[in-house]
Amino acid sequence: MAIRKRTASEDRPVSGAFLGTSDFAATVLEILAASDRRPSLAVTLPDRRRGRGRREQPSPVALKAEELEIELLKSGNVNEEADRERIAKATAATGWASICAFGQLIREPLLSEVPMLNVHPSLLPRWRGAAPVERAIMAGDPETGVAVMRLVAGLDSGPVAAVERVPIGPDESYGELAPRLARTGGRLLVATLTAAADGEIEWTEQDDDAATYAEKIESAERRIDPEQPSGRVHSLVRALNPHIGAWLDLGGERRLGIRQTAPAPEVIGLAPGELTERNGRPVLGCADGAVWLAQVQPPGGKPMDGADWLRGHGLP
Repeated sequence: MAIRKRTASEDRPVSGAFLGTSDFAATVLEILAASDRRPSLAVTLPDRRRGRGRREQPSPVALKAEELEIELLKSGNVNEEADRERIAKATAATGWASICAFGQLIREPLLSEVPMLNVHPSLLPRWRGAAPVERAIMAGDPETGVAVMRLVAGLDSGPVAAVERVPIGPDESYGELAPRLARTGGRLLVATLTAAADGEIEWTEQDDDAATYAEKIESAERRIDPEQPSGRVHSLVRALNPHIGAWLDLGGERRLGIRQTAPAPEVIGLAPGELTERNGRPVLGCADGAVWLAQVQPPGGKPMDGADWLRGHGLP
């Protein structure tokens, strides 16, 4: 989606502070800035070491705010008085700040002083928490969505102002789904801020009894378990690609990163964990069938086609 950069004459802040850090949040910020609800201040986490070189780099939201010429605050703790006052001042004229994938807990008195609309990529109350997109794919959900809710002290438990459903394709990965959700979230946030400005928000309380929780992905969850059904293995690989990555134990402390799989219903008779070759392609036996290893990543190497890996390395 092409976003037109605003001209200097249009450079007029008409909504409060925006708090965010991730790529997902940067997309939301870009859409917000191109709308009539351009934020007056972007708040993000300080630079940190990331990537292979472990060099200190700004967050995606910091880079986007600089590109869009939005005033930027890098905060190590937004709950401290100086940063809290700056956020409150930026939001005073409009009444609402917005937040998305920020990475810090918002505590009192900031929580009460500055009302915030939170963009959360799930159909709340399903998948409250840190990894809602990954958990929805891992669970095999046929759809997910984006909700805009009021930020409260409880984990993603505030009343919802707007929600939009988004289907999940059967082979769709996190890398394909998350940008779609971010664009939906940006559009939904603009509409909700407009409704807030007009005093037309209708809140819907969440059903806490129906809540499920999207815990952070733990390291042990990245390991592919061939004793699981093939559909579950396929969903795990999709959910963790490309930002986390699943891996297969080849024995002897050897691992193979698995970037992309495909169902292999035509392959029968493999035992769970049996890694073999069919028509020049690697295929892995699972509890109830098999999956093609369509794209793999050897240790220290780049992602490559599974057939190319098989030709170059052979079966372990």
